[in-house]
Amino acid sequence: MKTTRREFIKTSGAVTAGGIILPPFLPSFGAQQITENVKNYLDHFEVTAEILHQVMAAAMSKGGDYADLFFEHKKSNSLALEDNKVNRALSNVGFGVGIRVLKGDQTGFAYSESVSLDALLNAARMAANIATRGNGFQSERIIEKIPANYYAISEKWDDVSVEQKVPYVQKINDKIFSLDEKVIKVNAFLTDETSYVLFYNSEGRLTYDYRPLVNFGAFCIMQKGDQIENAYSSRSFRVGFEWLTDELVDELAQEAVDRANILFEATRPKAGEMPVVMGAGGSGILLHEAIGHTFEADFNRKGTSIFSDKMGKKVAESFVNIIDDGTLVNNRGSINVDDEGNDVQKTYLVKDGVLNSYLHDRISALYYGVEPTGNGRRESFRSIPIPRMRATYMEPGPHSREEIISGVDYGVYVDNFSNGEVKIGAGDFTFFVKSGYLIEKGKFTRPIKDINIIGNGPQALADISMVANDYLIDNGSWSCGKDGQTVPVTCGLPTVLVKKLTVGGSV
Repeated sequence: MKTTRREFIKTSGAVTAGGIILPPFLPSFGAQQITENVKNYLDHFEVTAEILHQVMAAAMSKGGDYADLFFEHKKSNSLALEDNKVNRALSNVGFGVGIRVLKGDQTGFAYSESVSLDALLNAARMAANIATRGNGFQSERIIEKIPANYYAISEKWDDVSVEQKVPYVQKINDKIFSLDEKVIKVNAFLTDETSYVLFYNSEGRLTYDYRPLVNFGAFCIMQKGDQIENAYSSRSFRVGFEWLTDELVDELAQEAVDRANILFEATRPKAGEMPVVMGAGGSGILLHEAIGHTFEADFNRKGTSIFSDKMGKKVAESFVNIIDDGTLVNNRGSINVDDEGNDVQKTYLVKDGVLNSYLHDRISALYYGVEPTGNGRRESFRSIPIPRMRATYMEPGPHSREEIISGVDYGVYVDNFSNGEVKIGAGDFTFFVKSGYLIEKGKFTRPIKDINIIGNGPQALADISMVANDYLIDNGSWSCGKDGQTVPVTCGLPTVLVKKLTVGGSV
């Protein structure tokens, strides 16, 4: 791992992100015109257009159909508070390049933590070994394009000292203790991340991105007599240091205390099959896990997903619309370009109850004969891109929250999930619900806690009978794991009624 780098890219005002497709590489590079932003990123990774051309030629030398280079420089910092003071700090730097070569349905991949020409050529040749005949590398046509910037910021985390961050972590601790005498312990954290990405492929596309990310929150532990309860509150966005405010501290502290307090009165309902009302916001994690993964194109291309033969078919009521979106401003799951250099977009997975699209990377898009949806994502330069969600949510429906709850004779309302397990192929799931309410004769009667929700994702989708008009994105610090890779995501949901799910409560 390379831990010392020269000056980070500096720009005036808001941080710039975007991309460009370079002209064909000519025998003489004197005619090559490169924008200032592209030049900054090339300089940042200590490469030139000539070096990219040489490395790409090596990657394609064994007859690959396609190749790409993914350069990444990521700097992460974290602060943690325990026992009433900030007592842990950690910084980490990742730097390197991943080189991928595609030949038919084969993938060759190698990475290097050095960007010297020798190291780059060695990695390119290793990746190229999946192909067998030498077609060489031919550059493509001239197109220029700069994508939108979905997370412009004013104060870069690179320019912020530890001393400037510590007070906010301390403040959330002190605020939580001040709100309730039952608080006995607080664990608080602040992590920030800055990533610079440079991408180049055998079609001549050179694109880049600057990706800020911050997570801020706290665990609150409270005691009443012999009973101990805990709750968690956090926020995560692609924003700069300007986002941290005293108002944010107050909001998170109050939320953590309120969530813990309600658990002192909560009980477990009787187990059984019953209507389940999913609360707006955080319940979207069930949408992400139990349904969203089954729309990822690699599972469908391999026939693993239950939706692999349902494109264009009705899978839900006509008022159900499910979206995966990479364009939400400052959202944790948003990206300006995906990790294959593709533009991102708002993709309707389910449109008016009909399966409309899968989530595609380059490989699956080629297989299905469609354009990539901007969902090719990777954990780092050490990983290959695969179809991944970004911000996945359901649009508002025609009903009201009150209408949904009043129509339930006996069931549960759930709004705070902690963990779960999903079988991607069949869509069977089990989720642990931290808190919610029992619904009796159309009204909340008592808080509930520590129950399991058990069901099947595709069946639950078909069983959604009402969708409210109160859509909400949950901006917590969600991360998604798949094939050993973890990426930041977000989720959202309006209040939704599922006609029946199995609730694992008391006997």
